[in-house]
Amino acid sequence: MTQFVRPASHRPPRRGLMFVLSSPSGAGKTTLSRRLLAEDGDITLSVSATTRPPRTGETDGVDYYFVTPDRFATMVAEDELLEWATVFGNRYGTPRGPVEDALHAGRDVLFDIDWQGTQQLQQTDAASDLVRVFILPPDLAELERRLQGRATDHPDVIAGRMARARDEISHWGEYDYILVNDDADLCLAELRAILKAERLRRKRQLGLADFVRGMLGE
Repeated sequence: MTQFVRPASHRPPRRGLMFVLSSPSGAGKTTLSRRLLAEDGDITLSVSATTRPPRTGETDGVDYYFVTPDRFATMVAEDELLEWATVFGNRYGTPRGPVEDALHAGRDVLFDIDWQGTQQLQQTDAASDLVRVFILPPDLAELERRLQGRATDHPDVIAGRMARARDEISHWGEYDYILVNDDADLCLAELRAILKAERLRRKRQLGLADFVRGMLGE
């Protein structure tokens, strides 16, 4: 029986991209992120550093990089973070090194961050690697229904999340792509289409000029 051998790719290598997903709580971003990561082996989730203590079941370097406040301050001072913020008294940020290593290796990095973190990424020297996607709910009534359906939050907490959702949605114009998540399967297919198209952009094809010159015998 003859074994099939896949031919070597003639495509030039590419640089990875930073794929940002933002949305208000309840719009389905986390579910979409998990499905995309499970189905696509060329994209990995960005792991944040945080000063908060690990929760039961969390693993350092997998869920977060757990660091001391002093270490986090050093990371900020020495420009080791692409973006960072303080949330409920704890600090969170994206370590620069692992992201840049992935991009250089041609792997994409998925960011599950809000509009403020996205703005910070846009202001870094890695902005050309950024692809920004905002996920909208079908409407605010459906968003509130989803939050209430979790049956885990007090009504006051839900009201606070709805107020924050309005603020987050107001930043939709800062993103490259806007998707309405009224059907999770369709929304995931649209995410895949965006990712595929962005991977094929000319600016991400490394050595493309040499590849074409070689093809033409120049």
